[in-house]
Order: sequence, then structure tokens, then C-alpha cells
Amino acid sequence: MSEPELIVRFTDEDAARELRADARAGLTERPKWLSPKWFYDATGSELFERITTLPEYYQTRAEQQVLQRHAMDVAETTGAATLVELGSGSSEKTRLLLDALHKHGTLRRFVPLDVSGSALRAAVDAIALDYPELLVRGVVDDFTSGMAALDAGPDRLVAFLGGTIGNLLPAERAGFFASVRAALRPGEWLLLGTDLVKDPDRLVRAYDDALGVTAEFNRNVLRVLNRELGADFVPEAFQHVALWNAEQEWIEMRLRAERPMRVRLAGLALTAELAEGEEVRTEVSAKFRRARVDDELAAAGFELQQWWLDDAGDFAVSLAVAR
Repeated sequence: MSEPELIVRFTDEDAARELRADARAGLTERPKWLSPKWFYDATGSELFERITTLPEYYQTRAEQQVLQRHAMDVAETTGAATLVELGSGSSEKTRLLLDALHKHGTLRRFVPLDVSGSALRAAVDAIALDYPELLVRGVVDDFTSGMAALDAGPDRLVAFLGGTIGNLLPAERAGFFASVRAALRPGEWLLLGTDLVKDPDRLVRAYDDALGVTAEFNRNVLRVLNRELGADFVPEAFQHVALWNAEQEWIEMRLRAERPMRVRLAGLALTAELAEGEEVRTEVSAKFRRARVDDELAAAGFELQQWWLDDAGDFAVSLAVAR
């Protein structure tokens, strides 16, 4: 068994600097916004894990169903020797791919990339223990920029699952797809999970559950700012809002101030003023149609090869080859 590696390219200092820049930009613009990447401290990650088990939140179960049925198809089509995963490397979905590629007899290396060093260390150690024949090399980096520095292993398959691609705005998605394509050689692969356009009421319920778990998840970004930037937000003074933007075909999560307030962020020497009813956008979650996925991948130099759906047609997992 080879010892797993952990390469740190995005340090705690990098994260702190980026948080300060994002908070300053988002809270001084109109309308105000905060990046969804700051949801995921330890508390936020735990809340999101609870969200994935809620009856309203179908995405995780739908994607799991697709991969249970088609992981072997992925292995046989790609013959990948290196699996690069953007995000958690310890989930059951990851293991479906690892098992299929191992059974196919081609997999040699697993390279999970994640911005959280602690989460990635746990994932790397768990995978290395359970798959002792694999070379496991974790990379701590931001997936939106880390692909450019990714080492060139043989016959790579990049997996970006969970519908996380929808959290990027259109220009950000174009940049992301271009960076993945630039990192790959012709004939290498991208496996992508995308949530699909459907009844708006179902979509809103998936982001505004009856138990209020998503509301707490949304407010958690304010607690992160309080802790990391010395802010004095009162999270309970903000209402969780989830709405469907039909023109953009995405869900927006917002935090609505229930009273006028002046918020001091000591770490930025900044005061943010919010009027009663003013909203801070914290996340977009784009929903897709096949034509949009095909067009955006093609613009970056990929060709869509497979398009797999769950039984309900809620979620797609697509396989594209670099041209």
C-alpha cells in the first residue's frame, strides 16, 4: 500500500484573503451578495449533509440512482486510469466510480481536489485504506482555479458531481469548463452532474424545506462572517428566501433583513447598512436542459457522448470527451 499524499495549493491564509475580498465586494455592491463557498465551515457542511437526506431534496438520491446504474458504463467507455474528483473524495458516489473502474481493471490513481484541507485529509485516508492498490493524491485547491495546476496523470476522467456546476454564474461556468478542457488531453473525459429544469414549486421546496434546515444553512454564512471577520450580524434577524428565476432558469437563495440594521465588520473596517426588506443573494443554483449542457460543453471543446437520467427525469449525469 502506497502512502497517500496531500498537496496544499490553497492555504488557510489564501482562504482568509479570499473571504475578505468576497465580503468587501459583495456587501458594498447593489444588490448585495455573498459567495456560497462560505457556507461550508464544519457547521455548514453538517447542515448540508442533513439537507441531502430531506424528502424535498431529491438531487442526491437521483444522481445516486444514475451512478448505480451507469458507473460500469462510465468505466467501460473511458477506460480511465486516473480519476480526478472535484469535491469530496469519500462519498458513496465516488466509491461507485472507484469500484467500477477497479473492476474494469484500468484504474491506477485517484486525485480528489477540494478546498477544505481537513475534509480532504479524512477522505484521502479513508480511500487509501479501503483501496490499497490505488495511488491516492489529494490536492487542496479551489476547483474554479485548481485545474490549471493539476498534474497530468494517464488517461484521466474528471468527475464533477452533485449539481455543483449550477452554483456558478454563466460566465463562471464558461471559465470553469475552459479550464478543465485546457487541463485535459484530447480523448480524456468529463463526468458532470446537472439538476434539470422542472416544476418551479418542486424546485423551491427543495431549497426551502419544511423543517427549516436549508434556512439554517443559509444563515450560517452570516455566522462564518461573524467568526472570521469580527462581524456583528444577527442571523435570526434575516429571513431565508428561496425563489425561482424563470428568465435565468435558476433558484436564488437570499437572506432578507427583517429590520433596518448597521453591521460592523471589524476585520474589514467596514460598515454595511441594510434597509428593512433588503436582500443579500447567497446562492444561485442553475437548472439545465440538455441543449444548454451540450452547447456549453461544446463551446469549451468537449463533445457530449452520454446523457443518463434517473427514473423521474429529475437529474442528468453526462459524459463528455475532450476534442
